[in-house]
Amino acid sequence: MRFVIITGISGAGKSQVIKYLEDFGFFCVDNLPPALIPKFAEICFQSNDKMDRIALVIDIRGGELLRDLFPALDDIKRGGFSYEILFLEASDEVLIKRYKESRRSHPLSPEGRLINGIRQERGILKPIKERANHIIDTSNLSTRQLKEEISNIFVEGKSFSGLIISIISFGFKYGMPMDCDLVFDVRFIPNPYYIPSMKSLTGKQQTVRDYVLNSNETIEFMGKLNDMLEFLIPNYIKEGKSQLVIGIGCTGGRHRSVAIADELYKSLLGRENSVIVEHRDIEKDNRRH
Repeated sequence: MRFVIITGISGAGKSQVIKYLEDFGFFCVDNLPPALIPKFAEICFQSNDKMDRIALVIDIRGGELLRDLFPALDDIKRGGFSYEILFLEASDEVLIKRYKESRRSHPLSPEGRLINGIRQERGILKPIKERANHIIDTSNLSTRQLKEEISNIFVEGKSFSGLIISIISFGFKYGMPMDCDLVFDVRFIPNPYYIPSMKSLTGKQQTVRDYVLNSNETIEFMGKLNDMLEFLIPNYIKEGKSQLVIGIGCTGGRHRSVAIADELYKSLLGRENSVIVEHRDIEKDNRRH
């Protein structure tokens, strides 16, 4: 029996996750009052494996009923049943953007500022997040990537470190990404922009990749960067960090940063952590100011 409690910040993707779990054969219940969880769990565990995968969404919509969650979970443990908590998270900037795009109001600030409701909700849910088995930050995840994460954890049973690494290439002339934890300026690397045959290309194309990655500066930089990340990533995981966003910036975000971001993605892939790469400015014009 797998009994999963799905919770987290409003707008972080709980509705999407419940759809994925239904596709994976879970029996899903949305917004069950927490006080009813022990009885519901008892019924499920006595079903003789007819209901062997259960997912419940519990969130701020329950209002004051949410205070019953911890006593209910303690009752489940005393009854000899096991459960997991999946907590979904996202940055303030991403949540505000999602709310504005959907034209919805936050449940804790229906007539006030979105940010006030988001901050209040974070405070209320902090104790639940601290008890979560899995924390997924959906800020930079596409729907496909989120589905892969859910499949990895609840279907394939792969180990989950809790750290999702997002690598973002960008152009400084378009501004730095707001949510980066680490930013590396690679404008010191020889620029293919000044080679006429490469000016209109991008770092995805082999000619540019070879030019950028085979320079002495890049070879030394990548060695030092990988050494640093080898040290940092396990310590971030130990500290409980759920997402690491690495920005790689050059002037326009088309050549050097793209090639290096892809190379970093390849070097980090294949470990237990999930790795995502995004090229924010690759399609923008390559004119220099």
